[in-house]
Amino acid sequence: MNEAATIKRAENSDLQILNDLADLLETPKVDEYFETCLAAQAEGQREIFLILFQNEAAGYVIFNRAPRYSLYKRLNIPEIQDLNTVPAFRQRGLATQLIRYCEDMARSEGFEQIGISVGLHKSFGAAQRIYCKLGYLPDGYGVTYDREAVHAGELRPIDDLLCLMMVKDL
Repeated sequence: MNEAATIKRAENSDLQILNDLADLLETPKVDEYFETCLAAQAEGQREIFLILFQNEAAGYVIFNRAPRYSLYKRLNIPEIQDLNTVPAFRQRGLATQLIRYCEDMARSEGFEQIGISVGLHKSFGAAQRIYCKLGYLPDGYGVTYDREAVHAGELRPIDDLLCLMMVKDL
């Protein structure tokens, strides 16, 4: 179900809203995470977008023009990162709206592809399905841990840093 929402670029004045969202989502962030993101936004490396539903902050996403992942960096592929929606507002198409907003931004800036990553444990199941439904495909380089390739035989914890990197042609 897609319901109307408003997407806006986060500003420094939205810092408390971002921190409150992280608390609601129970996604621990390192101290000053959003301050660092807003500083990168001021430098043109990233954009942070808030989605408002019924005038309430319902989630956020980061559009990163300078991702750490080596394949994206080498091929000049921006990355959708840290996509989160508050549980009370899920199943309304808000995550899809945020993704499409980032895709439109990438197109308008002349990018031909966009990347996104997804965790591999059960709590990422809905995201895995949405990304596939929206046309994202694995990049063909296997899984990463903290954006570094995991090689056969290596052991890594199954946590939020173990991801499958995906791409979509725009």
